[in-house]
Amino acid sequence: MTLLTLGLVYAVFFLAAFLKGITGLGFSTISLPLLSSFLDLQVGIPLVLIPSLSSNLLVMVQAGHFWPVCRRFWPLYVSALPGLVLGVQVLRSTPGDLSRGVLGSVLCLYALWALWSKPLVLSKRAAAWLAVPVGFTTGVINGLTGSQVMPVLPFLLALPLSKDAFVQAINVSFTLSSLVMLAVLGRVGLLTPGLAAVAALGILPVALGIALGGRLRRRLPEAHFRKAVLLFLLLIGLTLVGRLVR
Repeated sequence: MTLLTLGLVYAVFFLAAFLKGITGLGFSTISLPLLSSFLDLQVGIPLVLIPSLSSNLLVMVQAGHFWPVCRRFWPLYVSALPGLVLGVQVLRSTPGDLSRGVLGSVLCLYALWALWSKPLVLSKRAAAWLAVPVGFTTGVINGLTGSQVMPVLPFLLALPLSKDAFVQAINVSFTLSSLVMLAVLGRVGLLTPGLAAVAALGILPVALGIALGGRLRRRLPEAHFRKAVLLFLLLIGLTLVGRLVR
């Protein structure tokens, strides 16, 4: 890569990390469309994985509540793993752009509905019953489209969680999915030592972006934080639909 290309890569990482620091999600979904404008996706996807994992871990350290979240949501996380394997298998026979476009449409519709309706609140009993199907479905959609947010995001937003507990809960889900993807990419030879070195240096702009975004998140009232997450989700959906149209 040229110095200009490296500079663009790290600028993308910083921007995506800053937005993730505010909302707790979206690093890969923002990074990949931007990187694909000047890099091949076979380079972009493995390049994003290590910074994405680092962004998850940095946000998780900021947010706290790790063990309480794991004890509460472990069925959600465990059930996502077989779903992820199934989703990757289905991906082989499904056009990727089409599946991402459909997912983008669903994200847009959900975000618009949630912004202009009364927030849905799930009881503890309902949340316990839904955890496994939500986790499994999230894994399938992740394997099929590369997106890690549906339906785990609306599920967690419907629970009475603080900002930090929400951010921790969703990033534990992201981290487990990313570790599985890291193992798969390494096995098929897409994560080369050269790309791994470039990606590892990307942790520095990611750390700076997460720190600045996290400061802004802590100053946001709960209602404003929820609105910021939904607006960001709408942006993600529009990005996925735009890739299909293009």
